[in-house]
Amino acid sequence: MARWRVGVDSGGTFTDVCLFDEEAGRVDVWKVPSTPDDPSRGIAQGVEEGMRRVAPDAAEPGASVAYFGHGTTVATNALIQHRGVRTGLVTTDGFRDLLEIGRQKRPDLYDMQADKPPTLVPRDLRMEVPERVRHTGEIDTPLDEARMRAAAEALKAAGVKAIAVSFLYGFIRPEHEQRAVAILREAMPDAFISAGHEIAPEFREFERLSTVVLNAYLGPIMRNYIERLTPRLQAIGMRATPHLTQSNGGVIGFGTAAEMPVRAVLSGPSTGVVGAQAVGNLAGFPDLITFDMGGTSTDVALLNGGVCKLTSEAIVHGYPIKAPMLDIHTVGAGGGSIAHIDSGGLLKVGPRSCGADPGPVCYDRGNTEPATTDANVVLQTLNPEYLLGGRMRVRQDLAKQAIGRLADQLGLGLMETAQGILSVVTANMARAIRVISVQRGYDPRDYTLMAFGGAGPLHAARLAKELDMTRVLVPRNPGILCAMGLLLTDLRADFAATRLLPATVASVDEVAASFDGLALRAEEWFVHEGISDADRRLTRTADMRYAGQNYELPVPLPEGPVTEATIATLAEGFAEAHRQRYGFIAEEEPVQIVTLRLEATGLVRKAELRSYPDAGPDASAAIMGERDVWFPEAGAFVQTPIYSRDGLQPGNRFAGPAIVEQMDTTTVVPPGMTARVDPWLNLILEVSA
Repeated sequence: MARWRVGVDSGGTFTDVCLFDEEAGRVDVWKVPSTPDDPSRGIAQGVEEGMRRVAPDAAEPGASVAYFGHGTTVATNALIQHRGVRTGLVTTDGFRDLLEIGRQKRPDLYDMQADKPPTLVPRDLRMEVPERVRHTGEIDTPLDEARMRAAAEALKAAGVKAIAVSFLYGFIRPEHEQRAVAILREAMPDAFISAGHEIAPEFREFERLSTVVLNAYLGPIMRNYIERLTPRLQAIGMRATPHLTQSNGGVIGFGTAAEMPVRAVLSGPSTGVVGAQAVGNLAGFPDLITFDMGGTSTDVALLNGGVCKLTSEAIVHGYPIKAPMLDIHTVGAGGGSIAHIDSGGLLKVGPRSCGADPGPVCYDRGNTEPATTDANVVLQTLNPEYLLGGRMRVRQDLAKQAIGRLADQLGLGLMETAQGILSVVTANMARAIRVISVQRGYDPRDYTLMAFGGAGPLHAARLAKELDMTRVLVPRNPGILCAMGLLLTDLRADFAATRLLPATVASVDEVAASFDGLALRAEEWFVHEGISDADRRLTRTADMRYAGQNYELPVPLPEGPVTEATIATLAEGFAEAHRQRYGFIAEEEPVQIVTLRLEATGLVRKAELRSYPDAGPDASAAIMGERDVWFPEAGAFVQTPIYSRDGLQPGNRFAGPAIVEQMDTTTVVPPGMTARVDPWLNLILEVSA
């Protein structure tokens, strides 16, 4: 019996399933609409349908699943929609308002009416307890256990479902936090409790506090979701241990994910970057800007030398999170983004989305506001009759009516308005890419744009033109690359210790001792996950800065024992990183080591992407028809050949204008671009000479 590795990416609009046959090396894909009311239902349905498709004779569709990896937006969506549970907070006496005060900086400098995101714990549920640990680790004020018990009883009476515990400098000496957690568990054994020294053991009190509060706020949501999903998978006969993607691109077991949901806030997008990394390296394009456009949002990232940088801190939907995550930037621009006219009479698209239900107007489920997908259906860049390879019918007439109403308000024609919607979306996405490239010292023209997600290949060529990029790479199954990424990643955990030290030889012993402590924690994790010695990998980095700076830069440590030469190498690496990011170095300024990090990786067997022999340049056998498509270059409809992606073979070449259709996406090749198929069945679009 064949053994299948299954990856599932549960998005806001569609749930994508990638299936890999370990013996034959065959990849199959499936896609079903998401079920926002209970995402686990859509996941189980997608896995069951996908497995019945590849193994129709199996008594139990999940019995031949050898590995199951899963990326989800459950935590992200709960945060966006503020659907977390009623949460309490216990903190050091005098610091209850830190969560609301935050930092003295404005994300929108000139917007006098800018709204702050809601504070996740109301003031009456923020409890102060006398205790104090100094930055040296010395106990200044012992924990007042009587006040701690009173706080626990008050939170119990208030009916909270989750509690965050974060004391000042608890990451240096955690005894007070540990005792507080024990008292809370005695009083409220069913509550979800998170402690700062476990979730974010790093300095910067506000960011640590925000992270542990988010973890508590989302904890019961993630735990309930996993408790619903697990029996659904068992019901279809799946016995494989399920794994969930973290924001750092690695995977963890369901049990760990249920305790640390804050580490899965970027669960879905991170696997797309992992998949892009593998495909790009095989295709010979290690320098990539990834462009993952789905139904609700677009995620972009920059890969240098085939590697996406990790960041230890990010602001996600207005809330600071101190947790390792891939450096991904998200904007509210997707196939479901709704087009509207603002108070100034200008056309805007997003960030509001129609999602999977009711979906765009053309889905005929009751929505009347036009979305990006409706514009593509009207322009006929998307098939005007059906999607998903014929499984989903669409109503072009309804899309035309909706965009027509918008056109009347703007005083424009139908096609001009539809094209205008795409132009606005393209501008939004180009702005996101400039954030991760131009604003950080990288020229997007030096990179290949890798397009995936259900809507990425539709818009990639226009986006590349907007950014003066000359090459677009579209993988074989772009609509499910996030799901495929789950089959290309390893188990992973990150450990950190804040140590404010000078980057001099005087710090050698303390740096070495700190990494030894982190290695012991990594060893415990390896044992817990059952990872053999041969499959264990450790990577060390140090966050560094000039003394007095507010931001750090990660610098990799060379392998081997920590010596004087190690510290010198760190200082040199920091200077180079600072020059790259800020354009200068300050040789006279002292350099500090701030936080030491250890990345533990457990290697697992991955799906292997195969190459195929060259079949020659003639692509005519893949043409399955023609249709009129509106191209702004012509200002009119142009008779355009429609290619079947399944029919394209390695070596095939053709010129735009052309449309390439497949079950999970549609690729637009505009006039002035050529397309070729490489040995791994990727589609490479390039500006014509």
